[in-house]
Amino acid sequence: MNIALILSGGTGTRLGSEIPKQYIKVCGKPVISYCIEILSAHEAIHAVHIVAESAWQEQIEFWMESDGLKQKFRGFSAPGATRQLSIWNGLRDIGQYAIASDCVLIHDAARPMLSEKLITDCLDKIQGHDGVIPVLPMKDTVYSSLDGRTITSLLDRSSVYAGQAPEVFRLGKYYEANQRLLPEKIWKISGSTEPAVAAGMEIAMIPGEERNFKITTKEDLERFLTLNEAK
Repeated sequence: MNIALILSGGTGTRLGSEIPKQYIKVCGKPVISYCIEILSAHEAIHAVHIVAESAWQEQIEFWMESDGLKQKFRGFSAPGATRQLSIWNGLRDIGQYAIASDCVLIHDAARPMLSEKLITDCLDKIQGHDGVIPVLPMKDTVYSSLDGRTITSLLDRSSVYAGQAPEVFRLGKYYEANQRLLPEKIWKISGSTEPAVAAGMEIAMIPGEERNFKITTKEDLERFLTLNEAK
């Protein structure tokens, strides 16, 4: 079984909106609905699980019912204090109905341009691996700075990649990788794949997509609106 875990617990403060960015309506529907729709429609996704604040859960269910997207929905999890703790909450709840060999596909509600092809590529690549992450090559020159003020060194751009979502993992191994980080180390995690790498899991890379950007700023939201209007 392949379970999509959608992370929708963020507050989106950098956008300056009164409501979290994933609930802002673009072209008549909230940003989160774009993710739910593409994941629910994919034949290889068997269940959808959402991390969201309790105050928004009823509204999310209403949107899913209105769009006919509740068939694969399996439940909500409460957000954690950090993104990785939100994932941990989701993993624990998913573990109530999934088995260790199942796959969990982790995606951000604020990445609404997810394509069917990228989902398929991730799930195809997981065969023979412990996890998969889509990445983009670095286009600009990349530097390292130890103090944040001056350049320490020049990094080899050909060996540096920008990670995207969705990230796919074998549920059992990924659960254990996160469990090993409790209670304190998990607070320092900045990317979903980090616990997997630390645990020695074999993580394959596949090409990401430029359109699969995360809405963080007003400019990102405007870009998403423009792309939708151009369809």
